[in-house]
Amino acid sequence: MAMSRDTLLGYLTDAFPDAEITLTDLAGDDNHWQAEIVSPQFAGLSRVKQHQLVYAALKGTMGGELHALALKTKAPDS
Repeated sequence: MAMSRDTLLGYLTDAFPDAEITLTDLAGDDNHWQAEIVSPQFAGLSRVKQHQLVYAALKGTMGGELHALALKTKAPDS
């Protein structure tokens, strides 16, 4: 199963409404995505915690509807 750009972007913008989000379809198959997310919600959090927030935003679709997601997360520069 694959996840469209619009669906993935919807999950992420719902969870991180003030974020800058860049999605890249790494294989051209809607199945292997890279997400770069710059969000104020990540301030002061470890990279692991940032990624946990992203996975929680995907509401259980990781490993099913969404096969692979490479993450680059950070808080905005001050």
